Amino acid sequence: MNQPIDAPDARRKPRISYFLATACGLGYLKPGPGTWGSLGGMALSIALSYSISRWWIPGLYSDLPLNSFWTVRWEPAGGQYILVVVIAVLGVFVAGRVERHLAKHDPQFVVIDEVSGQLIAYSLPFVYLNWKSWLLGLILFRVFDIWKPFPARQAESLPGGWGIMADDWVAGIYAALVLWGIQALGWLR
Repeated sequence: MNQPIDAPDARRKPRISYFLATACGLGYLKPGPGTWGSLGGMALSIALSYSISRWWIPGLYSDLPLNSFWTVRWEPAGGQYILVVVIAVLGVFVAGRVERHLAKHDPQFVVIDEVSGQLIAYSLPFVYLNWKSWLLGLILFRVFDIWKPFPARQAESLPGGWGIMADDWVAGIYAALVLWGIQALGWLR
């Protein structure tokens, strides 16, 4: 028996896809699930930057005061780029599965796209990450994600998980470029 395309999928709910697409449940938080997803991406960036610095630069913290976590300037490292790619690929798959299951384009609680875009915002080489850049990167990404400048709005029309993810990738690239420009001008130290 054929099911209409616009009807929800009657098969069993893909629970793992829902869990990942909602960024471990962040997409269910109110208000503003997209902002919660972006905060999840920022938390991943902070955790990854902190752990990479601890593992790859031994002795970095031996002579710094305890509040140095917020004042040390980190650059994105290889682990951050790997995470960006893994979440992007995973996001296309799980967001597409959830979209097919619900038969609804870009459900609001799917926030893995915000996690992915936010990580991109922090991943431009030579961007130093500290509390100011993480906060500004969050604000910039949310502005570009809501505004959707060219070609973000056009990217939304891509099929399946690609359309859900691609507009946030564009917003992340815009945010990364503006963040880099502000740091290059010396306005964010």
